[in-house]
Amino acid sequence: MTQVLPPAPPPPPLFPPASPERSLPPTRRPKRSGFAVLVLTGALLVGGGAGVGGAAIYDAATDGSASNGRTTPLQVADTGDQPASSGSVEGVAAAVLPSVVALDVSGGGASGSGSGVVLDADGLILTNDHVVTLGGEIDADQAEVTASFSDGTKARATVVGTDPLTDTALVKVEGVDNLTPITIGKSSNLDVGEQVVAIGSPFGLDATVTSGIVSALDRPVQVARDANGNVTAYPAIQTDAAINPGNSGGPLVNMDGQLVGINASIRSTGSGAGTESGSIGLGFAIPIDEVLPIIEQLRNDEKPTHARLGIQVSNAAGTAGSSDTTASGAKIEETEKGSAAADAGLKAGDVITAIDDHRIEDSDGLIATVRSYRPGETVKITYLRGDKESSTDLELGSDG
Repeated sequence: MTQVLPPAPPPPPLFPPASPERSLPPTRRPKRSGFAVLVLTGALLVGGGAGVGGAAIYDAATDGSASNGRTTPLQVADTGDQPASSGSVEGVAAAVLPSVVALDVSGGGASGSGSGVVLDADGLILTNDHVVTLGGEIDADQAEVTASFSDGTKARATVVGTDPLTDTALVKVEGVDNLTPITIGKSSNLDVGEQVVAIGSPFGLDATVTSGIVSALDRPVQVARDANGNVTAYPAIQTDAAINPGNSGGPLVNMDGQLVGINASIRSTGSGAGTESGSIGLGFAIPIDEVLPIIEQLRNDEKPTHARLGIQVSNAAGTAGSSDTTASGAKIEETEKGSAAADAGLKAGDVITAIDDHRIEDSDGLIATVRSYRPGETVKITYLRGDKESSTDLELGSDG
């Protein structure tokens, strides 16, 4: 089960306020059971007894030769705090942490937290749509956002714009000096096995650094579908760097400290009611190459646009009446009149198996792959009509 990382709840205060007037009950730390206390007390008693006996035996064996109870001091190796080597996780963390912010969001009686990354010196911050909307609980214009920077500075932020289809959002702070914009890299330069670093605020723990490798590329991930059938999906960077709720919106960077992805979702084994799933080493980030055009549109106060074929699809495998368990691809159920697909001659019943050199295994894979292109780009569609494989070139349409 792939799930969008929910915004992490704000951490409980160390000292709860005396006033009982709270809109949400405080998170309480469970009391230690009486059994645990007894066990710990017993352990201390046993340990203390063992220590006394041991000392008596030592004194007898040495015949009191240890003068005045003095012992040789434990030796400490002090090699100094060595500078981080180039290309190390330590070096990447030192370079990137000033660009990472913790975001606390509230609105409509709900609250949560996530992460973001500074894009420019004017205070523009990139994060996830589901961070500023609290996973769809509130509208973006209801969100009250506070940004906390690595130097301790806090500032109110306003939402510049959001794009639910790519799970992208921009917020902006005013009047904050000496911001450190992150360097933007190219996700297309990543390779499987390459080391990466994730930074964010999992469960409200600000400035947390984890590292891992790129486990897979172009992994189709669908994380949401709205009431109109619009799907949030992307060809994700899969990583085993630990990603947890609250990491959402934070950067995934390469070992040059360059932004290559936005941490957004995890694969979970499931969770019980009222609990949040944690990292099992299957995290997913939105490739920065795919969302840069969306970011530019949001910066310019434009409505984001997305490439589209103009078809309704289902998984080819398991289609009613089919006994072929090896079938893969996205089966066209309906083609919109005047759409890019219809103009290229695609019909209901055709099974799309590839776009350019990207294999299409199912409907999610098709949606995620199309989402990686821009309106107006020309792509090669490979499809099956019956048992015959054919291909056609078409210009992708736009939803704008």
